[in-house]
This record gives sequence, structure tokens and C-alpha cells, in this order.
Amino acid sequence: MTTSSLRQITTVVRLHRDAIITNAFRAFSSYNALCSGHNRWSKIKHDKGKVDAARNKQRSSLAKELATISKQYGGDPSTNPRLAGLIVTAKKAGFPKASIESAIARGQGLSTSGVTLENLTIEAMLPPSIAIIIECQTDSKARTMHDLRDILKYFGASMTQTAYMFERKGRISFVKLETIGDEQILEQAIEAGALDVEIDEDGKTVVVFTDPSQITTVAQAITTALKLDIENSDVIWDAKEDTKVKIQSSEMEEKVSNLVCRLEDDPSVQEVYLNAS
Repeated sequence: MTTSSLRQITTVVRLHRDAIITNAFRAFSSYNALCSGHNRWSKIKHDKGKVDAARNKQRSSLAKELATISKQYGGDPSTNPRLAGLIVTAKKAGFPKASIESAIARGQGLSTSGVTLENLTIEAMLPPSIAIIIECQTDSKARTMHDLRDILKYFGASMTQTAYMFERKGRISFVKLETIGDEQILEQAIEAGALDVEIDEDGKTVVVFTDPSQITTVAQAITTALKLDIENSDVIWDAKEDTKVKIQSSEMEEKVSNLVCRLEDDPSVQEVYLNAS
């Protein structure tokens, strides 16, 4: 082989090597660009998730309020001004018409098709020790059980008895008047037979807890004595003091929050109670 041939082969090898290095560098640069784009997209998806969660929470709150006002004052907005005003608020918030109608019907104990709804209580446990009670109204217990079991399973929770970790209490919410002091409310509530009294941080709502059988008696006594309007009244599951647990990590707090949001997104779910804080 001549010297000239060797030089040509060497030149070709060098050119081939340079091409490989150039292509590798381009590929690496493209990969970094893609990764960077992926990270930005992840952040966008994360931010969108926060917005969606806030929107879902608002809609869940509106649905419960619509059902409550419908139950207490009637499902016809023409004769229930509070319901009419809430419907306007819900529409401005982008709440779908079908969901508004469903919530109002649920307040009357009916599905949108007119079928009577049945009450269903589901008990569950999220390891290691967070007890859950889910109160539902549904036209199909089997479907609701199946749907909620899937949600619980996704988050690592399972259906099991937890009611013994809670106690039933009546809860009455009153609209507080500025002219009436906290001590006056407390004294009147105790005299009426209340178990406990809480006043919201904003000072606009008074919550009175009673024995479930005494809700009507206590509510009437306080209303008559203090002229307070009743905002809402129901029977709740309140965790017993010796069963309450504190969530120790931000990861678990986020997991519990996401679980509750997913449960409340189900139209059959009315309330979710936990023994965690």
C-alpha cells in the first residue's frame, strides 16, 4: 500500500470520527432541550393540578350548600330566595346546570330522575391509623360501594370498621350577631343543653354541638332566647379524643388531602370524616 493511500484512509477515519462526535454532541444538546421542556411541562401540569383541585373543592362546597338550602327551605328557587341567590353564585362560578339540578334534587332526597336516594355509610382505614367515615346518598348502593372502594384502594386505604372510633353529635350553625357577646351565647347554649360551643375565627358563625336527639330542642331554645338565625343543622361523626391522630409529615398530609378531594368529587358523597388533624 502506498503512502498516498494511507494518508487518504487516515483522512477518512478522522472525518468519520469528527462526524460521530458532532452528532453525539447534537443528540446530547437535543436531549437536554427535551428534558428542560419536560421539566417545564411538569411544572405546568403541577400548577394546573392545583388550580383544578381548588376548582373541584369550590364546586363540592357549592353542591353541598345547594343541597342544604334545598333541604331546609325547599327546592323551588321561586319560593326560596336563598336558593335562588346561590344558584346565581354557582352559575357565575361555572358550575354546570346539570350539577346544580342534581344538588337541589339531592337536598330533597331524590336523584335528578326522581328516584328516592338511600343513605349509605362507608367505614375505612388509611394506614397506619387514620380512620375514615364517608356519608353518602345514592340511587345505587352497589355502584357507590364499588366506586369508593376503588378510590380508597388507589390511596392504600381499605374498607373496615371504624365507627367505634367516633361518636354521633348534633351540630347547629347559627349566624352570630355583633350585638351579642360570646359569653352570652355560651351561657344560653349550656342552659339549653348543648355539649360544646365553637365560634369561628371570623366571629360570624356560632357552632353548637348537642346530643343527636336534642338538636331541635336546643336550636329552638337558642333561637328564641338570642334571636339567632339557623344557618345549618345536621348530625355528624366526631372522632373520640383518645382516637385522634396528628399527621406527622407533609407527604402524608398531601396524600390525605388528595384522598378527601377524590372522595368528595363523587356526587354520592355528602360528608367525609377523619380522626386526623
